[in-house]
Amino acid sequence: MPALLWDVYCRVIDNLGDAGVCWRLAVNLAQRGQHVRVVIDDAAPLAFMAPNGAPGVEVLPWPGPATPGDVVVEAFGCDPPAKTVAAMARRTPPPLWLNLEYLSAEAYVERSHRLPSPQFGGPGAGLTKWFFYPGFTPATGGLLREPGLAAAHAAFDRHAWLQAQGQPPLRPGEQVMALFCYDNPALPALLAELARTDTPPTRLLLTPGPAQRQVAALWPQPPAAVQVHALPWLTQAGFDQLLWAADLNFVRGEDSLVRALWAGAPFVWQVYPQDDGAHAAKLQALAQRLQLPADVAALWRAWNGLQAPWPGLPPRAGAWAAAAQAASAAQAAQPDLATQLLAFVQMQRPGSR
Repeated sequence: MPALLWDVYCRVIDNLGDAGVCWRLAVNLAQRGQHVRVVIDDAAPLAFMAPNGAPGVEVLPWPGPATPGDVVVEAFGCDPPAKTVAAMARRTPPPLWLNLEYLSAEAYVERSHRLPSPQFGGPGAGLTKWFFYPGFTPATGGLLREPGLAAAHAAFDRHAWLQAQGQPPLRPGEQVMALFCYDNPALPALLAELARTDTPPTRLLLTPGPAQRQVAALWPQPPAAVQVHALPWLTQAGFDQLLWAADLNFVRGEDSLVRALWAGAPFVWQVYPQDDGAHAAKLQALAQRLQLPADVAALWRAWNGLQAPWPGLPPRAGAWAAAAQAASAAQAAQPDLATQLLAFVQMQRPGSR
C-alpha cells in the first residue's frame, strides 16, 4: 500500500486518554510508512508522552489544515470543524472518513464495526463516515500494538529500570505494584490490606495525579511494609516499562488497559465511571471476555465500587497469572488496530492498492 496522508483529529476531554490513544495510533501508522498529522486542541500532554515527537508524525493545532489528507480519522466522535468537513466534500477524490470509536468488549461492538453512515446534509453532504471499533475479537478492529513491542518487552530488565528511576534494590519477597487510577473510594481498603503484617512487603509506584494525591492524603507516613515512590510523568514508552516492571498493575481507562494486557501480568482495571451506570456493563463484558477467575472478577467489581465489602487481593500466581498471560497471547494472535485500518483503507479507497 502506498504512503497516504492521514489526519487524526483529537479533542482532549479529560484524563489524558484521548491524547494517548491518538498519539499511539499516529505512531503505529507512521511506523508502517504512512504520513500522519495529529490535529489536537490541547497538545500539552504530548510534552511528556512524546517529548521528542516521532518520525512521520506532525502535530497541528485545532482546527487543522485547510486541505484535508487522504484519510481523516476523528477520534471518539470529536467532530472535525465544519470548514474541514466542507473541504473534504470538495476534494476529488474525497478522503476516506473514519470515526474511531471507544474500546469495549460489549456485544454491540461487533454489530457496529465498519458500518457506513452516509451524510445527507450539512457541510459533508455526499460523504460517507465509517465507524471503526477497536475490540477484543476477530470481528472487531483489534488493539493498538507496535511491531517491535514483544521484542522490547522480552529484552526488558526490570531491576535496571527501577535503578534508573532512583529506586533502591528490591527487598526479599517484595512485590512491585503500579497504581494509575481515577479518584477511587476503594483505595483505603487496598492500602489497609497492603499495611497488614501478613501481606508481603510492597513497592508501590504512584503515577502523577489522583494516585499520588490520594495516597499522600491517606498515608502521610506509609507503614514500614510499604515503600511508596511517586513517579514523574512518563513517556508512553516509559509507561509501558512501568507496567512491565510491576507484578500487579492497577490501570484506568482505555490506553493503559491495552498496555496492561500487553504486559501480561495480573492487573486490575478501573473503568471510566459514568453517571448512568453504563460502566458496570462495560466492566462485566471485559471480565467475561478475559475469562477472569471469580475472585479476580470480584476484586474488579469492588475496585469500581460495584461490590462490597472489599474481597482482598487474590494470589497473583496460579489462576490469575495464567488468565493474564492467556489474554495477552490471545490478543497478540489477532491483527492489530493499525494493520486493520490500513487494510480497510486499501479496500475502500480507489487507487490505494
